[in-house]
Amino acid sequence: MHRRGSVVDPQSGLPSPCPRDRLLSPDSHMDVQGYKWVRWRVWLCRLAALLSLGLLLMVFHWRPRLAVLARCRSCPLALADVLLLRDSFGQQHVVEVLTEEMEAGSLELLGQQEEADWRDTVQLHKEEKTLLRYYLYEGLRYIWLDRKGAFCRVSVLSEDWTCRDLYGFQKGLSPQEQSLRRCMFGANLIDVPVKSYMRLLFEEVLNPFYIFQVFSITLWTIDEYYLYALCIFIISVISISISLYETRKQSITLRSMAQFITNVTIHRDSGEEEGVSSVELVPGDCLIIPQDGLVLPCDAALLAGECLVNESMLTGESVPVLKTPLPVGDRTYSSETERRHTLFCGTHIIQAKGGRPGGRPGGSGAVAVVTSTGFFTAKGNLVSSILYPQPINFRFYQDAMKFLLILGVIAFIGTIYIFVILFRTNVTWLQLIIRSLDVVTIAVPPALPAAITTGTIYAQSRLKKRGIFCISPPRINVCGKVSVFCFDKTGTLTEEGLDVWGVMESGPAGLSELVPDPKLLPPGHMRSALACCHTVTLLRGEPLGDPLELKMVESTGWTLQEPEGEGDAVHAAFGGHKVLAVMRPPTQRSHSLGTTSSEAIAIVKRFPFSSALQRMSVVTVAHGGRSALAFLKGSPEMVASLCDSDTVPAQFSSTLRNFSSEGLRVLALACKPVDVNSDLTNIERGEVEKEMQFLGFLMMKNLVKPESPEVINILTLAHVRSVMVTGDNILTAVNVAKSCGMVRSDEKVIFVIATPHTAEAMPSLRFSEEDVGASAGQSPRDVMNQGLYQAGSSYHLAINGKSFAALCDHFPEYLPKVLMKATVFARMAPDQKTQLVKELQKLNYRVGMCGDGANDCGALRAADVGVSLSEAEASVASPFTSNTQNISCVPLLIREGRCSLVTSFSLFRYMALYSLIQFCSVLILNTVLTTMADMQFLFCDLFLVTLLAIVMGRGGPSEELHPWRPPASLLALPVFGSLFIHTCMIVLGQLAAFFITTTQEGYIPLNSTVFGAENLPNMENTCVFALAGYQYIIMAVVVTKSFPHKKPLYHNVIFLCLLLIHFAVMTSLVLYPGPFLRQIFKLYNFTDMNFKMLLVAVAALNFLVCFVVELLIDLGILNCLRSLRGKRPSKKQYKRLKALLSDSASWPPLDQTLSSTDHSVISFS
Repeated sequence: MHRRGSVVDPQSGLPSPCPRDRLLSPDSHMDVQGYKWVRWRVWLCRLAALLSLGLLLMVFHWRPRLAVLARCRSCPLALADVLLLRDSFGQQHVVEVLTEEMEAGSLELLGQQEEADWRDTVQLHKEEKTLLRYYLYEGLRYIWLDRKGAFCRVSVLSEDWTCRDLYGFQKGLSPQEQSLRRCMFGANLIDVPVKSYMRLLFEEVLNPFYIFQVFSITLWTIDEYYLYALCIFIISVISISISLYETRKQSITLRSMAQFITNVTIHRDSGEEEGVSSVELVPGDCLIIPQDGLVLPCDAALLAGECLVNESMLTGESVPVLKTPLPVGDRTYSSETERRHTLFCGTHIIQAKGGRPGGRPGGSGAVAVVTSTGFFTAKGNLVSSILYPQPINFRFYQDAMKFLLILGVIAFIGTIYIFVILFRTNVTWLQLIIRSLDVVTIAVPPALPAAITTGTIYAQSRLKKRGIFCISPPRINVCGKVSVFCFDKTGTLTEEGLDVWGVMESGPAGLSELVPDPKLLPPGHMRSALACCHTVTLLRGEPLGDPLELKMVESTGWTLQEPEGEGDAVHAAFGGHKVLAVMRPPTQRSHSLGTTSSEAIAIVKRFPFSSALQRMSVVTVAHGGRSALAFLKGSPEMVASLCDSDTVPAQFSSTLRNFSSEGLRVLALACKPVDVNSDLTNIERGEVEKEMQFLGFLMMKNLVKPESPEVINILTLAHVRSVMVTGDNILTAVNVAKSCGMVRSDEKVIFVIATPHTAEAMPSLRFSEEDVGASAGQSPRDVMNQGLYQAGSSYHLAINGKSFAALCDHFPEYLPKVLMKATVFARMAPDQKTQLVKELQKLNYRVGMCGDGANDCGALRAADVGVSLSEAEASVASPFTSNTQNISCVPLLIREGRCSLVTSFSLFRYMALYSLIQFCSVLILNTVLTTMADMQFLFCDLFLVTLLAIVMGRGGPSEELHPWRPPASLLALPVFGSLFIHTCMIVLGQLAAFFITTTQEGYIPLNSTVFGAENLPNMENTCVFALAGYQYIIMAVVVTKSFPHKKPLYHNVIFLCLLLIHFAVMTSLVLYPGPFLRQIFKLYNFTDMNFKMLLVAVAALNFLVCFVVELLIDLGILNCLRSLRGKRPSKKQYKRLKALLSDSASWPPLDQTLSSTDHSVISFS
């Protein structure tokens, strides 16, 4: 049998060989290998660890895979003690297989439907014991399934539950069943581990950075640099203490947010209700939700009653959502597709009503069945994403590690040089080894990775002051490289609230005239539909719900009432049907008839709005239960498709186009009679939403936020593409795109129309220009023949969700080219928004996404930069949360990102140059058998470099967003070239000072019989130290970038003052050191003022040359080197594609129908 795992052979039922097992989970494609402990190997490793003084254990800590390979042997997964996991990012993890003994005879308690799966989870090593084998990874439990031959997420046991199965759990679980399920699924707890200070200290000290520090301090102590070693030791202790405190504080904060334990009431199979701790909940438990609501400790499907839920913690959506009972059916239950019937963990149920255990009508509270617990819940998934974030694929962070390796190579070369130089002298072997290793501690700055985060910390602080909160600081630098930003429409680009603009009613003669006020409509189905087709509910007597529906109900003048208490009288008044709400019309006064009033209507069933379905519906009953009507409201295209074609007016399309083109939000309404004697409470949605009668249109005005056009213009000028992604009508979206400046008045809009494969037709793709008339002197055909690029005509593509789906499925070769010019994506479902973001990322765009609701959560999390407009201080729905309810936060975020990225570059270059300056100084001095003094090292490292590095990141971003983005690659020619040139200038500067000194008349040669500190003070050391001190200050000025992404240098007052102080101190040390400072710093007493002024002049010349070189590099002088290698295509696919499209005379092919077998005229790889 192969030792890397096994799957089940369906014919034999026995494990069959396979090279590697995939974990059976929907979102984590991991490889898993099994290993078994080998006792003699374990003892051998213990002995080796003892002999190596713990070095082997340190290697095992850094490389857990080596620890497994050394101590274990490969074996089948079914017998494994330890598992080696490799996730989709290539990272490896080691987990231990755990076992738990189950109660004897517990399997007999399971139903026949689940018995096969549950039985697979056990391993019978002995007849009298039943063991469950499982492991924990990132909070999730994976159990062994013999039949599948793999460790699977425990949630696989409930993934196949149908909606009908969930209703079967309404009777409740027995205590024995619940105990067994708890053994399988584990405790219902989102447990964030809070490590002890000792454990944190152990892990922190074993960090390679601190191991390097320990090595360096030991080396300096042996070399008698006691003061310097002591200062670095104290700083390291302070740094570790702060790090431990912050880490533990963050863990405790996250744990208090994630871990929630409360007492809940569940329904038992005996018919009794029992109060239990939420920790004991398992999938299948029947949960009783009290009328006053609660914070839900699990994910649950709502079976009876209605719940008003605040989901802001998960989605950032401030408007409470009405949840309705799950429809009965044989389809597989999924919390994503059944969001409007699912209560999510961590959300606050404000109010529950209309449900009672046992299915009895009336009553208070609601009934739900637990579907997920612990980390398998929606809240658990989000907490897991914070605890175990995905690695950020950002070139800057990758290049930083590569550059450290380059510095390591330089250090190795320096070590060999020093070894050879000193080997020729009469130094001891101890001095030879110490001096050689000392070069490594100088050339590789251990604080480099920490220093480059300084800019991010400052940016995060500034963003917080502006009301933008960040839960992923590394994303701030990514903001600086964003090249396309996607925006939701409603509530993001436009105002959240809508005003009713008018109504058009359909009749036998077609559509009526526009009625500006729904109150003016005559009594009839249209008026009733406007009053009843909604999910508005009452909270403490105040209507609460979607802003659109609130405006719609308000415009009719009808009032909403809900049954109080048992509500038996209300139910009886409407034929005994269970009433959710009653809509009462206003009293109307007539001159001839006196006071008249239409009859009240009861809502008995609601099917909430779904973005994927683009509609919602209700079932209503007339007073006395005489008749029942179903009303439907949704997107006009969807409503028309569900109506009898005879009832849809002929001018439907033209009217919809006209109103949508004016930027109005257009909804359609329909109705149909329903059998009043049927079971309306359990009627299925599919039965209601078909063969409807078209009633008419409702138009609502959605105003563009005043900030939107200004922000879009700023992004356009900065060469950041703006894209609209909305669930609204495509013509409405195009109108809004024009209103906010995404599409200029002189630009064309071309609609992309793709159709899927049907029984009647093959897939097709067509590009059609909007019907606004051809340009002066040019027909669309002329434009097509010349190519829109060659004709100088700027255009935008617009596509809806159905066409986008067909394009992805049947025309993938055209998808990149459509994405290049598509600005408007309409009628997009939530999962399509996420897919769009991912497709743009495949073209190497850095994608930003800005939205305000639950429908945008997937896209916000998939984007490189997700910004949620929410009043919450921080939302786990996206990396960034802005409490400013408009998109003005987007340019600010990009400006801060660019400022942070530029600052990180400056700090990186400064720390690298600081190491190279000191590296050169030590090499020069060691060559002539001397070195730097203890206080000289301390002065340079702490007073000069550290203080400058800390305040260099201050100053803030530029007020304007400029067209070009800062580079992200540290190994790019301008960055690498400038470092190389500056290093050469540093070496030349120090050598110049050295040779100027040795050529002076009063030059006193060094004592060649001694080495190192014994040769201090001397002339060589003093002149090299003087110039190196100036170089630290010079490089801080040279590498600190300002224009165009940061404010000018004078805005960073503290940095400027510190530069002046440092310059003054350094100049005093060179010109007038005084006896005390000369003794402290071991400086030679130069009496010739002209010589000292010459040293200052050399430093000034060094500054001038470096400053001019940096200026020329910024102006692009190094780009001339690119011409030597010839022009190369960009590594970014969207740039290559843009170049190819610009050379095409036949794209887009206007008014031509393309089939899926046609090949694109443009291709790229």
